[in-house]
Amino acid sequence: WSYALEKPNTGSIFALSWSIDGTQLAGACGNGQVIFAHVLEQHWEWKNLEITLIKRRTMKVHNVTNDAVDLVEFRDRVIKASLNYGYLVVSTPLQCYVFSDVLLFFWGFFFFFFFRHFLLVDGGGLYLYSYEGRLISSPKYPGMRTDILNAKTVSLSNDTLAVKDKADEKVIYILEALSGKPLGDGKPLTHKTEIVEIALDQKGLTSERKVAFIDKNRDLFITSVKRFGKEQKIVKIGTMVQSVAWNDTSNILCGIQDSRFTVWYYPNTVYVDKDLLPKTLYEKDASEFSKNAQIVSFVGNQVTIRRADGSLVHLHVSPYPAILHHHVGAARWEDGVRLCRFVKDQTLWACLAAMAVASKDMTTAEIAYAAIGEIDKVQYINSIKDLPSRESRLAHMLLFSGNTQEAETLLLQSGLVYQAIQVNINLYNWERALDLAVKHRTHVDTVLAYRQKFLEDFGKKETNQRFLQYAEGLEVDWNKIKAKIEMEIAKERERAAASPAVRT
Repeated sequence: WSYALEKPNTGSIFALSWSIDGTQLAGACGNGQVIFAHVLEQHWEWKNLEITLIKRRTMKVHNVTNDAVDLVEFRDRVIKASLNYGYLVVSTPLQCYVFSDVLLFFWGFFFFFFFRHFLLVDGGGLYLYSYEGRLISSPKYPGMRTDILNAKTVSLSNDTLAVKDKADEKVIYILEALSGKPLGDGKPLTHKTEIVEIALDQKGLTSERKVAFIDKNRDLFITSVKRFGKEQKIVKIGTMVQSVAWNDTSNILCGIQDSRFTVWYYPNTVYVDKDLLPKTLYEKDASEFSKNAQIVSFVGNQVTIRRADGSLVHLHVSPYPAILHHHVGAARWEDGVRLCRFVKDQTLWACLAAMAVASKDMTTAEIAYAAIGEIDKVQYINSIKDLPSRESRLAHMLLFSGNTQEAETLLLQSGLVYQAIQVNINLYNWERALDLAVKHRTHVDTVLAYRQKFLEDFGKKETNQRFLQYAEGLEVDWNKIKAKIEMEIAKERERAAASPAVRT
């Protein structure tokens, strides 16, 4: 699109050249003169603040709340600027300026800072600086090329830096912000297809940090940045996605998806209850934005979108999901339930259900699932609440989220071998159930009995050689097996009663 049109009285312009920083233009004119032009009227917004570059070295600051206006002047021309989280960062050819407390006092607004640093990129490397001007780290990764980095290929949160690799565009390097070292086991995140855009969420603990990325097929994926040894779980949550952005204060993700504007109020739902994900979405027709629209920012409950013709469009989303995120982040579950009852929105209840399961709060999860009519899940949660030990309850909450391996590992580490065997029996993982029984020399007859009953119910005969081998000469005595199971349950109850953590 056309930003501006100028018709200088210099005759035809025969040659043009941009400065290396992209802010100045020189032209050779037909009348023998050389014309110089500068990019002005650049505009930045954040909450109640508007900043405009009115001259090469002058910015106008406008507080729309009280209509106050002030001018900020620099010794050199402005090359680039960023306004976020209550800080204005301005770079000139020789210096980098950070405006915070003095200017904020004039702006008349109190900010709670989630960020403690910002990222500078030049031809030589990456540099993380604190807002006091102190160098925090200078991250490095194999084959680093900073000349091709942009807002879509690098993303920063308060503790993590994600950078897309240029040599292999299927790779994302995940680095610690404070040290600049690789996060977790040091291995980069690898996808099966080339990645075109990445974005880190901005809230929560490092262990819960998520990165969303769009690949060249325009599929949207989400995954955890923290990994230790095991293959990372990458989950697709959207298709035909043009652009995405995380909210600045809550882990809410928005995107333009084909002809729809979509908000994922709680993307972590895919790791908790996949069936619940469609109920946690907000969708709106996006045909008014035309094709190739891009999300500029997602601040508070306002989303700014740039259409293909260059114009900016502002959308507002519901403020209630962000409030719910804050209640849950502070473990104020009763406040979350009251908010959902006040709003009376099924989407909000679905978000609360997923958040409660993720935080292992079964009481709130039961209330939320009941509110959205998921009766079968309410019954399962009730059965979990009746389990005697904390370890069993945690394991079954992991099972509820589909994390079978983690649930089994937790039970085995807690010494609850029978419970681990029974979990595999209930899931019809017969081979694994037999392996555990044989390895720990217990309940082999229990596994064989349940296997035999399963085959009888379906009118089939045993064909697995391992089961035939262990079943040879074994008589199934259900009374004996039931007595052993009751003994295991009694042991677990005694252990739970003796545990100080459970009493507390």
